Amino acid sequence: MGTRAAIYARVSTVVGQSPQMQLDVLREYSARRGLEVAAEFVDHGVSGARDQRPALDRLMAGARQRAFDVILVYRFDRFARGVRHLVTALEEFQALGVEFVSFSESLDTSTPMGRAMFAIVAALAALERDVIVERSVEGQRRARARGTHVGRPRRQVDVGRILRLRAEGQSLRAIASAIGASRTVVTRVVREHEARAA
Repeated sequence: MGTRAAIYARVSTVVGQSPQMQLDVLREYSARRGLEVAAEFVDHGVSGARDQRPALDRLMAGARQRAFDVILVYRFDRFARGVRHLVTALEEFQALGVEFVSFSESLDTSTPMGRAMFAIVAALAALERDVIVERSVEGQRRARARGTHVGRPRRQVDVGRILRLRAEGQSLRAIASAIGASRTVVTRVVREHEARAA
């Protein structure tokens, strides 16, 4: 049995766009390489940013079942939502023993050059992740230094009522139930009041 290929194509809008050009190029490429096209998956009118793409989901399921040996796409952005999605998918294909070819970028993970390109893309994705985390942590640190609350907005509760119920000897759980708030919120209010009173 020859090398089985799966073709994936995507167009963003139903009106005025056709996946035909992508399919023609990839079929021609398969013929030149002597690949047997086992399946074609096409998403019509689906944004690349969407997590759920029916044809892509079927492609991934087929790859996990080793229904084909190589996946062909016309361009990275037809397949992946971004660098991180691409890297995650390529890592999964690598673990499954499925090769990946992006025609426009000349990336073929079955070749040494393709594997080197993948390593560079993966390194850039890791760097991007680290930079985002670093910026987020620094932004939170600066916000706290200015006295700005970081995180979800604090829920507005009747502080006076919480303190009255607490003074009457009610438990934190009972107070939370009575005012329709979480025990965490009630505990914070009580502790902040006690800290100010101390």
